[in-house]
Amino acid sequence: MTLHEAQQAVDEWIKTVGVRYYNELTNTAVLMEEVGEVARLMARLYGEQSFKKPEDEASAPAQLADEMADVLFVLICLANQTGVDLAQALQHNLDKKTKRDAERHANNEKLR
Repeated sequence: MTLHEAQQAVDEWIKTVGVRYYNELTNTAVLMEEVGEVARLMARLYGEQSFKKPEDEASAPAQLADEMADVLFVLICLANQTGVDLAQALQHNLDKKTKRDAERHANNEKLR
């Protein structure tokens, strides 16, 4: 699925199942909540925090994928609401980073 197709699919889902978009401020708050859920799992899977119950660790990779999808869904909602073409925005961002960081990362001793 391309980013354009994802934006269309989310818009169709919102209009047929979700009734309507939450307003932009609500979706921004929901996005922060979803990012927090990703952070919680990352801290336990790759960081120093532990799971409260051992059985939670077994399902964590699938939960992480689901939480990342939640982040993407809400980000797509916000893009749709604000008229942002995510494919175009990502390409522009990559072009900017490539120009700006053409030598920066290659010359960074910390990355070797």
